[in-house]
Amino acid sequence: MANAEFGTVFFDEMTFATYDGEKWSETSFVPSDKLPLHPATHVLHYASTCFEGMKAFRAADGKINIFRLDDHVKRMQNSARCLHLPVPDTEQLKAMIVDILAKHRDEVPAFPGSAYIRPTLIGTDQSIGRAAAPTRTAMLYVLISPVGDYFPADAKMRVLLDTEHQRCAPHFGSVKSGGNYASALGLILAAKEKYNTAQVIFAPDGDVQETGAANCLLINDNEVLTKPLSSEFLPGITRDSLLQVAAKLGYKVTERNIQATELIEWIKTGEVALSGTAAVLAPIGEVVYEGETHHVKQGGEPVNAKRLRKYLNDVQQGLEEDSFGWITRV
Repeated sequence: MANAEFGTVFFDEMTFATYDGEKWSETSFVPSDKLPLHPATHVLHYASTCFEGMKAFRAADGKINIFRLDDHVKRMQNSARCLHLPVPDTEQLKAMIVDILAKHRDEVPAFPGSAYIRPTLIGTDQSIGRAAAPTRTAMLYVLISPVGDYFPADAKMRVLLDTEHQRCAPHFGSVKSGGNYASALGLILAAKEKYNTAQVIFAPDGDVQETGAANCLLINDNEVLTKPLSSEFLPGITRDSLLQVAAKLGYKVTERNIQATELIEWIKTGEVALSGTAAVLAPIGEVVYEGETHHVKQGGEPVNAKRLRKYLNDVQQGLEEDSFGWITRV
């Protein structure tokens, strides 16, 4: 796992259920390396799919801590409704996650490793004539990948601040669906080729939103600033967690619109970081804006981002009291 690309190693089994148009089947354990799909399956043609990304951590006492299970289930249900997919049953989906982790608890690595949990819902009607109709049947499965750190602890990214393009369709940005990631991929690759950047912060018309795969936080010694939630971008659960942690640690938390020019001014003395399940909180070291490279905090250390990340990691591992009620123990 230490030498593998993030998210390419999996438990041998996954939990699996189907929807027949009226009800969900019982959950079963099945091999994780195959799915029974007809070539005309709805998802393959009309992108009727959504997923979640969450983590579970091995605590010092050997128990497994699932982080914000209820909130991830609710967000997946919201994505399913937006896509007009059959909505997973709350208790069944939670049990699918808990049961696979309980059965394979010995495969959950110690920190900084974790178990990356990927519940996935796909439309399965065997029809290529339903481009304008929702699927009536579906598959739901929970795939688990033992992972290490997404970024090295001391990594500082180089990003492009793009004021021209939007990550995805504005009315659909809050849905965790593969199409939203695909729509940004060409722009991210073009920025990498032209500017040698790892990611793009999308700020259409100067309105700072998010990157292709993470929310954006501006941080200094006193305040954490981020854009308020809307349909245009993903309601990150790590984002929400960090805002709550910041408030607990005494930072002022502000949610308001941020202009690209304000971000460039902010980073003269403050920090900017990307939040997400995989990355947790990844500091940015350089921002390319209008062809010019700006060094965040004049190359200084992202001390506040590191402080917030460590506190959140300590809660996830059980080293810090879970005063937020975020942990489900297995």
